[in-house]
This record gives sequence, C-alpha cells and structure tokens, in this order.
Amino acid sequence: MPRRPSPIGSGSRHVSLVAIPEAAASTLFGIYDVMNAFSLMRLAPADAVPFRVEIVGETPGPVVLASGVSAVAERGVDTMEATDIVIVPSVVLGPGGWQKGRYPRLVEWVRRMHQRGAVICSACSGIFLLAETGLFDGRDATVHFGYARAFAAAYPAVPIHPERVLLISGAREELVSSGASTTWHDMVMHLIARYAGATAAQEVARLFALQWHHDGLAPYIVFEGRTDHGDADIARAQQWLASHFSVASPVEEAVARSRLAERTFKRRFTSATGLAPIAYVQRLRIEEAKRRLERTDAPVDEISWRVGYEDPAFFRRLFKRLTGLAPGAYRKRFRVPDYARP
Repeated sequence: MPRRPSPIGSGSRHVSLVAIPEAAASTLFGIYDVMNAFSLMRLAPADAVPFRVEIVGETPGPVVLASGVSAVAERGVDTMEATDIVIVPSVVLGPGGWQKGRYPRLVEWVRRMHQRGAVICSACSGIFLLAETGLFDGRDATVHFGYARAFAAAYPAVPIHPERVLLISGAREELVSSGASTTWHDMVMHLIARYAGATAAQEVARLFALQWHHDGLAPYIVFEGRTDHGDADIARAQQWLASHFSVASPVEEAVARSRLAERTFKRRFTSATGLAPIAYVQRLRIEEAKRRLERTDAPVDEISWRVGYEDPAFFRRLFKRLTGLAPGAYRKRFRVPDYARP
C-alpha cells in the first residue's frame, strides 16, 4: 500500500510512543527526550525538526506506569488515522508473565498503522505487545535476555535472538526491535540516522553521552542452566557441577555419580538443559571467570587455572567466543572504575 503523508508536515515524521501500565518509565521518557532532542535542545529550527513525538494510549489521559509514576497519553489511538513510527517501550512482566489479549484496540491499531506504511519498533520487552499483531511471525527479532524463555514460550512463531542489540526485519525494513534495557539507545540512534542522517545521530549521541553497543549483548548475559525440566537425575548432576565444575574431568565424574550409562546421561542432559554436558561446564567456568575478572585483581592466567583450564590460550579463546570480549576487555568494561568506588 502506498505511504500516506506524515500527519505533521512534510519535513518531520510523527512518532507514536505507546504508554501502557506495564511500560517502564525510564525507557518511555528516555526515548521521548532523546527523539525530541532537536526541539528540546534546539538542534534544529522549529519548522525543521525531524520528529514530532506524541505519547499515545488506548485512551487519552494519565497512564500509571510499572514504576508507579504517570505518563499522559496525549491522544487515544482510536482518533489516529496515520503515524510514521510506532514505538512500544520496554514492559515489566509481573509474576504471571505477559497477559495476552489485554490491549486488543492497540494491537489492531498497530496492524492498521503497519498497513498504512508505519515503521513498527519495539524497545527491549515491548515486543511482547507487538508480537500479538502477528507482524513479527517468521521475522527475526530480539528481546531482553531475561525474558527470552518466556517470550519463546508465548510466541514460538517469532525467531528470537536475545544476544542481538538491534534487529531490522520486514520487506521494507519496517520491523525494528532492540534488546536488553538501554539498547533502546541503539534503536533511537538508528532511527535518527535513518531519517535525519548519521551526522545528526552522532550529534545526539554526543549530547546525551550515548554509546552504540558494538560488542552485542553476550557479555551482559549471565548463564543460568535450565532447572525446570523435571529430570531428577540430571538436576542432581547440575547441582554437583555448580560447585565442582573446576575439577579435572567434571563430565566424567558427573556421569559416574549419576550411575547412568554415559550415552544415556549425555542424551538426557542435553535434552533437559539444551546444552551438551561439556558445553554446560564451559558456561559455568566462564561465569566464574567473569565474576573473578569483575571483583579481583588476579591475573588472567591464574583465573584460567582456578576455573579449570591449564591452557590459558584455550581459556582466552573460549572466553571471547562465549562473551564476545577478550578477558582483559571484559574486565575493563565491567569492573567498577576507581572513581566510582567508595
């Protein structure tokens, strides 16, 4: 379907920032301020700002967000016939998870805006709402890694990549999703670069001290082995491995302790946890190495030995493969800097 003109002048694009009670205030207001920077910080003349951002909801008026503070929806979506960009900010899932079908009018409106040419964007876990539209079925997307399992269970038709910072899908590159937490920075800078140019994106990035997450999200993901599989023998093996992963041959000893045949143990372990036993041990060892890099001054070679690797070169290669960073770079990135210490 042909693009409809922007509802606010030919020189700027209208951005609809969706407010629902599950939305995180930090993401919603952060996106609002950064995309409004051209007028807020007077980076462009009033008649030449690239974006006009409105907070919208199912109905107009105050919306109490997940943290208890309110945002004001300037318009209800029922009154909106066109918009250029729809952004759903991150949502906070309660103990019961995401409740499907709670916002049918919003879901239908997003579908309608997509049909009329709008770019549809999710920040972090906002993809839970957008997935209800069906627009992301069969389309690569990303979500906060902490919600990845819940999302995959709720929307198996959407291929999810929680280690990715930003994914752009769709025939028109009109489906945009960003990963965990502050990767909304990357999404917003992508939109600014896309519609206002790379120079404008860099200017805004400098103004707000934003950084692209060039190394992906693998360095941020904390490994937690699956324990909801119901296999008691494998659960006992996991418990033992959690405190004995650094021994010389942890898989062989775990097999012996399980009293299962080796082939049976490995098959059941992989089925239950999603990882082969040796890959599971590697993840446990790298998590301990990450903690030591963050909290101690121990040399990398010593950390390698303490987590179970006698060959520090192999440890360095494995660490970078699993986290995306060399051990030294990881320590520099995640250790509390001297100026922030008590």
